[in-house]
Amino acid sequence: MPYNPALAAPLDAHFVDRPDITTKRMFGGLCYFLNGNMLCGVDADRYMFRVGKDQEAEALARPGASPMDITGRPLGGFVFVDPAACEDAERLVSWINLATAFVAGLPPKQKSAKRDR
Repeated sequence: MPYNPALAAPLDAHFVDRPDITTKRMFGGLCYFLNGNMLCGVDADRYMFRVGKDQEAEALARPGASPMDITGRPLGGFVFVDPAACEDAERLVSWINLATAFVAGLPPKQKSAKRDR
């Protein structure tokens, strides 16, 4: 199932003036990368944020968060977030900030010079 453009729109608006953010379609979803490292994304009905293993418990304690589990085994350091928990722009930005706090500390990776869509 393709990603939901309505979920991607607020992320696009937030990152519009950020040349260090790129996007790539992956596994039917759309992922956002900070300096080449996965930061967050959307699929058909939820957000995904890379918060790191040290912040995972804090992230999972937030309303609407659940472990990122696609294969039957949760992927540590990543969480899914129900869009209802991000309807308010402040809440969405708090998720972006939590993910950015982790991903900004990672070494940059080679990245594409343009957005992938």
